[in-house]
Amino acid sequence: MTILWCGALVMTLSLGIRHAFGLFLQPMSLDNHWGREVFALAIALQNLIWGLSQPFIGRLADKLGSGPVILVGGLLYALGLALMSTAHSQGILIASAGVLIGLGLSCTTYPVVFGAISRVMPAQRQSMAMGICMALGSMGQFTFLPTGLFMINHTGWSSALLILATFAVVMIPLSRPLFIKRNNAAAIHPVKELVNTERNMMQTLKAALKHKEFGLLALGYFVCGFQVVFISTHLPSYLQDKGVSANAGSTALALIGLFNIFGSYTAGWLGGKLRKPMLLTVIYSLRALAILVFISVPPSATAVYVFGAVMGFIWLSTVSLTTGTVASMFGVKDLAMLGGLVFTFHQIGAFLGGWLGGLLFDLTGSYTVVWWICIGLSIVAASVSWPVQEKPAYPELAGAKA
Repeated sequence: MTILWCGALVMTLSLGIRHAFGLFLQPMSLDNHWGREVFALAIALQNLIWGLSQPFIGRLADKLGSGPVILVGGLLYALGLALMSTAHSQGILIASAGVLIGLGLSCTTYPVVFGAISRVMPAQRQSMAMGICMALGSMGQFTFLPTGLFMINHTGWSSALLILATFAVVMIPLSRPLFIKRNNAAAIHPVKELVNTERNMMQTLKAALKHKEFGLLALGYFVCGFQVVFISTHLPSYLQDKGVSANAGSTALALIGLFNIFGSYTAGWLGGKLRKPMLLTVIYSLRALAILVFISVPPSATAVYVFGAVMGFIWLSTVSLTTGTVASMFGVKDLAMLGGLVFTFHQIGAFLGGWLGGLLFDLTGSYTVVWWICIGLSIVAASVSWPVQEKPAYPELAGAKA
């Protein structure tokens, strides 16, 4: 249980800080006389670097244990926030918010933490454990958004980033209980160490990339990343453009974090009882409906809060379901790496969602096109998730007690 709680707290800090970045778009852009694409590009690169590095960071976590990886990630995260507080040029913003924080996130979020948890949990409790971890991690979004807005309003964006850097440092001591190497984890739960030990990194990655249903799962995750980063980065600015206060935007994102606690827990619980791909289909379909209603009704604080609550319930509930499906198909021995691989597609979507949001706004003066892209992508994700089957990808896994 110590591993579960420490992993959840690491994700609380890492994801909480990350979800607050959208609050910095307007103040940093105004102070530095940037268009919105400058900040959006930095956040988009952050997500791309996070995703592209994730399979390799995951491999390190599989080999060395999650603890050392999280320790280094906490340090990179804190350094990135400290440097971001001095960002008055696009180069410094990209180096800090893009590169350092992107690598820090890669070391301190889902694949690395879930990889550690999955090895010390029985198969029947994996989905629930991931859901609990995701739910507790969502507390960060609920906590850090109003806190971040308060700090920006009372200390300025630069000092607010320095304060967030001190929170990131806390991830370093939290990494200590996760210093469990693969062999030690197998000793705790011998059934977790599967029999496909002969496959090296490249063979495992190729097997996953050639697996049709892994590709469908990755496509759905791409859509999730596009939507999550577009909304978390641009929603506050979208609402201000519509005449709704910045406080309403911050509250909406905080409500997303609050209701994501219940959504993630529910998804984890249901994932142990029902087909996870079927649940993913339901989630993506509900996202399309929620976004369509939101952009169709007149803008108001009430509409924003309802949207935040609904989106929150289906926000990151995809994470435990997607990772759990990967575990069902490929086992847990290389889960941090393969979870990182599927997450790469999530982050490619995140890059496009964050960047296109700023680019299309600068080109058209509106976010309308991007909202409709989000709706269309939801329909695609719902369609490709349904046929995915949770069958073992390797013959030897069919009889393994994973």
